[in-house]
Amino acid sequence: MSEAEDFDANRLPRAVGLLGGGIIGGGWAARFLLNGVDVRLYDPAPGALESVRNILANARRAFGQLTTVPLPAEGALTVVESVADAVDSVELVQESAPERLELKQKLLAEASRATAPETLICSSTSALLPSLLQAGMDHPERFLVAHPFNPVYLVPLAELCAGQRTAPETSARVAEIYRSVGMHSILVRKEIDGFITSRVQEAAWREAIWLVHDDVASAQEVDDAVRYSFGLRWPIMGPLQTYRIAVNEASGRRAMERMGPELKKLWTKLTEVPELTDAYLDKLSKQLDAQMEDEKLTFSELEQKRDDCLVAVLRGLGSQKHGAGDVLARWERALRNRLAQPTKASAPLRMPVLEIPSSWLDYNGHVTERCYQQLCGDATENVLNYIGIDSEYRANSGSYFSVETHLSHLRELRARDRVQVITQVLHVDDKRFHLFHAVMREGDDGPAATSEQMLIHVSAGSGRSGPVRGQVRDRVLELARLHAQLPRPERAGASIRTR
Repeated sequence: MSEAEDFDANRLPRAVGLLGGGIIGGGWAARFLLNGVDVRLYDPAPGALESVRNILANARRAFGQLTTVPLPAEGALTVVESVADAVDSVELVQESAPERLELKQKLLAEASRATAPETLICSSTSALLPSLLQAGMDHPERFLVAHPFNPVYLVPLAELCAGQRTAPETSARVAEIYRSVGMHSILVRKEIDGFITSRVQEAAWREAIWLVHDDVASAQEVDDAVRYSFGLRWPIMGPLQTYRIAVNEASGRRAMERMGPELKKLWTKLTEVPELTDAYLDKLSKQLDAQMEDEKLTFSELEQKRDDCLVAVLRGLGSQKHGAGDVLARWERALRNRLAQPTKASAPLRMPVLEIPSSWLDYNGHVTERCYQQLCGDATENVLNYIGIDSEYRANSGSYFSVETHLSHLRELRARDRVQVITQVLHVDDKRFHLFHAVMREGDDGPAATSEQMLIHVSAGSGRSGPVRGQVRDRVLELARLHAQLPRPERAGASIRTR
């Protein structure tokens, strides 16, 4: 399923209903809530609400490191007492109950009877076939499997698999909703046990179990073999492309003709499964427990370490706009487009308030210079959005690019400080756009940092400066006229002095 287009905030649902609040359901809750979507949660299990709140806390922490773009106001989490209440007036129902066919069929049938005819219904099942799940539903045409991956709030993939009675347009509608909250969908073309990802993952897991069983390697050594080798490649390219480029052949057919015979050597155990005897379980469990002890982390700390490392991988891929990083980059652009714009252009433009995450700190406990630059860069993007520079304008007319920036550090910022960037236009002409940013910390009477920036308008396709055009030009000139009436910032025009 193609994800080439940018995320569209118009496809963002107003509310979703969640059936089940375990690890997966809680992950869905966090994904939607942090994107500003209201969530109605049904889960009669004791402690379900506390579990969701813990997952949401982890997600807030991870999102604070994942992006510097301010998030929208969180959606409202409402815990309800019935399936009917959970699915009332929502655009999407996401079922994430335990993997028991009868339980899921009951919940989905009840949900389909209580929802509006246009409401989409999805199951998070990792293995059950959609045709079985939709058997008792009143409206099976709007149901499909949407299998996510833990943690749902960070891992962007959802596998979509339609049942025999699913309408053709349902998959596209569901994919649009997931795309609006920063996810990527792939379509499973045929119903198959385990779908795509779990089958590939289980093949590797099964072989890992055999290697420990046969004393070829310890659990730690098997895990190290993956994370220090091909595990590093897989966020960049999957197993098929990895083998495709392993040989220097321009033709994919020729590459597979060379590599194909390797498949006949039968190195692996294929579909055999080792017997889980008491002796083997004792050996494996001791090694797994030893891994936890060597990490010197609690289970909760290990979850946070997992999230921190996923964030680092996603941000690294985001800088290359590759794979899951491209999904992140497009989601961040959508967040910028959703930023609330000022209603009074006669005042300085204000970014939403942002809490400084701990990941922005250097070894001295201070915010790094790169993060100051990111804050002010996001404020510049906010101004460009305000004056109407969108993808259509960039393609047809061009955009503004920075040619000079002067950053001044005036006060120290630390983790959990709440800051807001205030932007004033100093001057414009047909090509130049002169901005002044002040990074303000809540409670301070002066800026923690300032950034003065000169941008030049570059015409589309030319690589050379050219005049700003059309309605964008009108908005730039009007904004500059209004801001000319404001007091000039005290540090505007300041430069480094040597004496």
